[in-house]
Amino acid sequence: MGWTTAPKATALLGALLLAAPGASAQAAKLKVDLDSPSSIRSAAKVVAANLMTYYHGDEPGQTPGILPGPPPAAPYYWWQAGAMWGTIVDYWFYTGDNQYNAEALRSMVFQAEAPVNAYMPRNWTASLGNDDQGFWGMAAMLAAEVNFPNPPEDQPQWLALAQAVFNTQVVRWETADCAGGLRWQVEHTNGGYDYKNTIANGRVPQHRLAPGPLHPERDDYNVMDGGHIPFNCTDVNPVQFSANAAILIHAAAVMYNYTEGNARTKWKGRVAGLLNRTVEHFFPDGIMIERACELEDRVQCNTDQHSFKGYMHRALATVAVLAPFTYDDVLKTLRSSTEGAVTSCLSDGTCGFRWNTGEYDNDVAAGPAGQQMSALAALSTLLIDQQKVLNGPLTNQTGGTSKGDPNAGQKFQGLSPPREITAGDRAGSGILTAVVLASFLGSVVWMGMSWSE
Repeated sequence: MGWTTAPKATALLGALLLAAPGASAQAAKLKVDLDSPSSIRSAAKVVAANLMTYYHGDEPGQTPGILPGPPPAAPYYWWQAGAMWGTIVDYWFYTGDNQYNAEALRSMVFQAEAPVNAYMPRNWTASLGNDDQGFWGMAAMLAAEVNFPNPPEDQPQWLALAQAVFNTQVVRWETADCAGGLRWQVEHTNGGYDYKNTIANGRVPQHRLAPGPLHPERDDYNVMDGGHIPFNCTDVNPVQFSANAAILIHAAAVMYNYTEGNARTKWKGRVAGLLNRTVEHFFPDGIMIERACELEDRVQCNTDQHSFKGYMHRALATVAVLAPFTYDDVLKTLRSSTEGAVTSCLSDGTCGFRWNTGEYDNDVAAGPAGQQMSALAALSTLLIDQQKVLNGPLTNQTGGTSKGDPNAGQKFQGLSPPREITAGDRAGSGILTAVVLASFLGSVVWMGMSWSE
């Protein structure tokens, strides 16, 4: 399968032009008319080209599908590439630009890792979270729902990949602690295995494969990060990340769309409550801020957190489609926030992290791919008013073409959970105890938050 290197050359040319003597500050800005779909598409194309300069999996000797990493060797954990390909699938869906489709297809199939094809690659076991796996699964589910070009028939299909994630996670759902749910990490040897968090569990309904439990416990609709199993998750980490709020409001909209009658009324209230609080907290002046780490006097966000704004924009756009009563409010929020986002971008598509300063912030220390993904998502989702978008996610009854496999992921041969060693074990030669796979009903529209990794 071929790929193009033209976008990298284009971005380089733009950078050289910006560096040319006499280049004015006005000329250095990305120009876009947010009232013109063609202008939005042109600007998004420039930002997408810049984003792809950080990807090297299409080069000889490199691994298809991943961004450079993991830390400390390079900035990015495995999950963020899954989020990037989901962003690219959305970019194609909203804009029609297919120049990255072949590489996205190749990457998403390759990283699923045969023969199980459940996005649990052995090379990433040491940092594999249920949320990480879920981000790749959500990208696959998105591809199925928007009729992204299907892989060849001898390769796993988008819906089957999403089902494989679901099937491998559902067996990891626990009921003994914290009223149920998935642990953050898959392997018991990984730091964070004793932590249950929002991002690992909020993705479940987004798989569209089965309804999942989602019961906001707080009347104020603040979305907290998680808690530890030894404390029965009562030691709630109060930090509010936009990615958690995005995943929950998206999931609530899925459930609203899925249900009928009294159940739908209940979910409508939850969507409305989450939306109101999300806009109030993360869009204080109409422009998105990552409140937990983007402070007035400094930015202390890590590489993962630099990508969160894009997930919020993509989630809100889907919420507007799945729960149409939110459409006007969501579109108003997306528009005002994107106005801020584009002021952070230079004419070569290089975009900053802060969207509320009116200029590019030179924030590159934490890895610039996240900033590019966020700006690309902001621009792309402003094209929400196309009929193909408003028709909603496709199913096999409404034109979806991806083929499923109810038994997907069943070939996975995991290690059994650690068990108590008996007197007989001690008397014998040693025994292998291995790892439990911790997770729940699969999910798939985003991420593997590695902010604590």
